[in-house]
Amino acid sequence: MSDARKRMVARAARDIQPGMTVNLGIGLPTQVVEHLPHDMQVCLHSENGITGIGPSLTYEQADRNLIDAGGAYVSPLPGTAFFDSAVSFALVRGGRLDLTMLGAFQIAENGDLANWKIPGKFSPGAGGGMELAQKARRVVVMTTHTDRKGAPKIMQRCTLPLTAKACVNRIFTDMAVIDVTDTGLVLREVAEGLSTTTVQAATGANLIIPDETLPRF
Repeated sequence: MSDARKRMVARAARDIQPGMTVNLGIGLPTQVVEHLPHDMQVCLHSENGITGIGPSLTYEQADRNLIDAGGAYVSPLPGTAFFDSAVSFALVRGGRLDLTMLGAFQIAENGDLANWKIPGKFSPGAGGGMELAQKARRVVVMTTHTDRKGAPKIMQRCTLPLTAKACVNRIFTDMAVIDVTDTGLVLREVAEGLSTTTVQAATGANLIIPDETLPRF
């Protein structure tokens, strides 16, 4: 990953508090586990049927029967539990997750999320993301601020098929930390070396920028 993405992942990890039950989605969110303190009491959930995920392992180190939803080799911890998809999604649907961290193709200013389908490209389906986005107590997304062509991913309205409506609480990008609020998108933090003007120019929706100096990450 680029340094900017690494800083984003490390910053997102700081939103996880001891005692939480947290789902880490496929893609960038799976890297968050590497930035959590080893002694932190937190229960990480993967929708393929694991709670209590430890740090990722190399091919040589791993029990190759143990993977997360993204296919990465994971390590068990004392208290790790394994179960089928029915139990896994009963946990999701029952509102037992304090937080889910998901990837995104687009996010709208009202918190709509599109993260499963780009027309013309193969997708296996929306999968568990649509339930995670609706049922977790708090939803944050992690993504690059723009796509490969430089187009904004944070927009007034999503143009891609939605995963869930008005579900996102916070957005982490390689440029900024942004909260979705009833009054609009509030810029909370800016990446080192960037200005608020640069962040606004890369965003397809208006940002509310507080008067005070914003923290850097």
